[in-house]
Formats: sequence, structure tokens, C-alpha cells
Amino acid sequence: QVQLVESGGGLVQAGGSLRLSCAASGRTFSDYAMGWFRQAPGKEREFVATIKWSGGHTYYADSVRGRFTISRDNAKNTVYLQIDSLKPEDTAVYHCAAGPTFPTTLGSRYNYWGQGTQVTVSS
Repeated sequence: QVQLVESGGGLVQAGGSLRLSCAASGRTFSDYAMGWFRQAPGKEREFVATIKWSGGHTYYADSVRGRFTISRDNAKNTVYLQIDSLKPEDTAVYHCAAGPTFPTTLGSRYNYWGQGTQVTVSS
């Protein structure tokens, strides 16, 4: 089992930045690829970014590429999502997830999920 806890969300003005964190505990964190997903009100969950267990490879959704940066620190069992140039359409609950394969954009391929952290962007 892997437990995931996200933090770092909040209310921010458009154009601002946030750094989300996802702290993992349980099984060996470095065994897993990590992903970030988001779900806006009334919309389906959307893939955002994923990073390989080693941290050397990343993959992004087209909608966030160039503004979002995923990274991980296996020594701290933490994955991060740096979000820059925030837009109102980035408003959503952001979830991190752990899974065995990279890259995958399918939520069903991830085994473990956090509860999420709310990001709200005002215009």
C-alpha cells in the first residue's frame, strides 16, 4: 500500500504560481511512476503530468505543457507540481497518483490516489 497526501493548493490570482506537493508513505516510493490529475466541477478527471520512477523522464498534457513542471525527490518520498502562469481554467482539485508504468495518461492504470488539493484561480 502507498498512502498519498497532497498539499499546497489555494486561491491565487491569474498569472500567479503555486507548487503542489504530494507526500508518499508505505511501500517504496521510488518503485512507482507518479502522476498528477485534476478534476474541475462538472468535468471528468483530466491527466496533467507524469514522471518516471527515476525522475529522468516526464510527460505532460498539451494543455499544461510549458506552464507546469513535475518533479520528484525520492529521498523525501515527495512529488511536486510547479504551476506557473495560472489561468482560471486551471481551477480544479488536483490529485497525485502512483502506478507501475510510465508513461501513462490513464487514471485506471494508477493504483494509489491521494484525496486532492483545491486550486482556485481568480481572474
